[in-house]
Amino acid sequence: MNIGLVAHDAKKSLMQNFCIAYRGILSKHNIYATGTTGRLIEEVTNLTIHKYLAGHLGGEQQLASQIEHNQIDMVIFLRDPLSSKPHEPDVNNSIHLCDTYNIPFATNLATAELLVKALDRGDLEWREVLRKEQTQEE
Repeated sequence: MNIGLVAHDAKKSLMQNFCIAYRGILSKHNIYATGTTGRLIEEVTNLTIHKYLAGHLGGEQQLASQIEHNQIDMVIFLRDPLSSKPHEPDVNNSIHLCDTYNIPFATNLATAELLVKALDRGDLEWREVLRKEQTQEE
């Protein structure tokens, strides 16, 4: 499975801790992240992260492109609803795309944990079936 990770500045350490806690599960999948978030995750987990540009420099658009091409199966975007800054990625575009393409999306730690545990149980395998069907149609 391909998992997208993004975190606003105030949530980057939370994302690091999340990835440390679920390293065993995440290590079985392909992880994509915006530049700074990806680098910070790599530093504490030794996971291999496919890093986009920094979110405000185009990384969020790179993630959006993968979502639009059905190449991402789940997104965890830890957002700061209280003090987001103008240079940080806009969560609304990601929500819109994931809703459009039926991709599970978490914006907080509680939902992120539910999704990663579902991933571990195999509850998201329908994404692989959907991806194969779309590939055959093309």
